[in-house]
Amino acid sequence: MKKERRINEEINTNEEALADTVQERDGDKAQEDKTKKKKSGSVSTVILVLIMLIGLGVFLYPAVSDWWNSMHASRAIAGYVDAVDEMSEAEKEAMIEAARLYNESLPEGVHFNLSDEEYAEYESILDVTGTGIMGYIQIPSIGVNLPVYHGVDEGVLQIAAGHIPGSSFPIGGDGVHSIMSGHRGLPSAKLFSDLDKLDEGDIFTVTVLDDTITYMVDQIRIVLPEETEELGIVNGKDYATLVTCTPYGINSHRILMRGHRIAGLDGIAAPAEAVRIPVYIVIPAIGIPMLFLLLAGMLIYYRRRGPVKSEEQLLDEMRKG
Repeated sequence: MKKERRINEEINTNEEALADTVQERDGDKAQEDKTKKKKSGSVSTVILVLIMLIGLGVFLYPAVSDWWNSMHASRAIAGYVDAVDEMSEAEKEAMIEAARLYNESLPEGVHFNLSDEEYAEYESILDVTGTGIMGYIQIPSIGVNLPVYHGVDEGVLQIAAGHIPGSSFPIGGDGVHSIMSGHRGLPSAKLFSDLDKLDEGDIFTVTVLDDTITYMVDQIRIVLPEETEELGIVNGKDYATLVTCTPYGINSHRILMRGHRIAGLDGIAAPAEAVRIPVYIVIPAIGIPMLFLLLAGMLIYYRRRGPVKSEEQLLDEMRKG
């Protein structure tokens, strides 16, 4: 009997040990599965947050980029104004005289095809800072405040307005027709995007050195790129024409927004002040990131916490404990 009892005790002990081993293995496997699920959940959360941040960046890029470009345009104008302030009156008069002589040398048509020597001469006139900026243009009704550079190279038109070589310098006078061009539809900058919103009677100003000339829009034309008849010089007239592409995004034609000088409104334009971030940029730029961060935090919290247990599950755990 003792021997049978000893054998039964050993069998029971082995069964208990085996049961403990199986339970430990099951526990380890459950823990391992739980760890894998947690890692998988963390990776998916990170991917989801990255997707949301990328979407946020795409959504905010046009507005923020336009503000950034506007800020740099204002700084360029402010630097130009400071450089002009440091010039003597004799230096300013000499620059204006060189520009006037250049304008007088132009034919009544538009001399677009400049030789290398003619272009080098053109670039040397009214270059106050050595960067090619000759002044700045302001269109109050559509919020344009841009430096005007020599030439219409793509590098210029991506950030500012360009003066078309072979047209008159925008210094005013009889028989003057200056032409300035700007892009529209760029995702990175507004530039002349709203030029088509101008109507006859609207005004814009062009400032060169410390003189500002005011123009009133008196003619709007839609033409093909090769049609330049409206850009010619007219004796006794002081014109400035703004040019941009149309239709929006297709760019097969050109808008010619011509203005004539308004006597009595000339003066000194207010140079660009510090650019304030518009409300339509501030609200999404602050509110949307906060919303995304809140959502991301909630996702991470609930994934780590796991599913919410019911009352029955909690009672069962308490009984087993």
